[in-house]
Amino acid sequence: MSKFTTLYSSYGQSVWLDYIDRNLLVNGGLRELVSAGVRGVTSNPTIFHKAISEGALYDDSIRDLMQADAQIDASTLYQWLTIQDVQMAADLLAGLYRSSDKADGFVSLEVSPHLAHDTQGTIEAARHLWKMVERPNLMIKVPATRAGIPAVETLIGEGINVNVTLLFSTARYEEVMDAYLRGLARNPDPHSVASVASFFISRVDGMVDDALADLDGPEAASLQGRIAIANARLAYSRFKERFSSPDFEPQRRRGARVQRPQWASTSTKNPDYRDVLYVESLIGPDTVNTVPPATLDAFQGHGEMR
Repeated sequence: MSKFTTLYSSYGQSVWLDYIDRNLLVNGGLRELVSAGVRGVTSNPTIFHKAISEGALYDDSIRDLMQADAQIDASTLYQWLTIQDVQMAADLLAGLYRSSDKADGFVSLEVSPHLAHDTQGTIEAARHLWKMVERPNLMIKVPATRAGIPAVETLIGEGINVNVTLLFSTARYEEVMDAYLRGLARNPDPHSVASVASFFISRVDGMVDDALADLDGPEAASLQGRIAIANARLAYSRFKERFSSPDFEPQRRRGARVQRPQWASTSTKNPDYRDVLYVESLIGPDTVNTVPPATLDAFQGHGEMR
């Protein structure tokens, strides 16, 4: 049994791959990872840019799209290529989506970062992607900006799965949970929709460690590499409190799911830290850890579960 399967069966945590490219999809790599216990896939524009610009597997699709429309612009071309990848990944994960009763087996696709401060633009873009991909196990990434919060509520109310991204503070997390609960209340079939709230981990330490270093003292030094994990654990504590509270009970009775915390940016950026620090330290029930390939391999090789 792989460690990823054990994480789910014994600890209640789903591991999602934070990477996608066409080679992984057409040559059996993703199928093998799913067989090994990986339960979802996340993507972002940076991942797609790397995949498309460095690989030749997209060339035929690019030629086909350009032959169909010689005037196609780069943005539209990019969108079609990413939609094709997400559709293929969603189809590969469809069996897991069904067997998990729509709890896992998702593929995340991000709305344009240019819409981060545009509520209505985010809603319309999410609806467009939902319609174009046309897969029930698609999860739309919406940033947890002030403009993104009301978009989350609307999309959950409409039955569109949402991955709320770029969370750093527990204060903003409270707003995200509020939006999710309001969206569930508007949804006639809350069991059909799923959501995760993505806390970015290593980036917190990247910022805070520099500030601690500037303090130049033993107490500050002892806190380096610990703040991101502490922040995530505070968020997890609030998650457990909120989704066991009377606030959620009416929606639970209607079949609604909890909005699981998702740990993102879990590769270790500081070479002085253990390469699986942010995977080993954040194992818990009803959580998702979205892990890039190198960290996935490292955890499978020498990670410890506790």
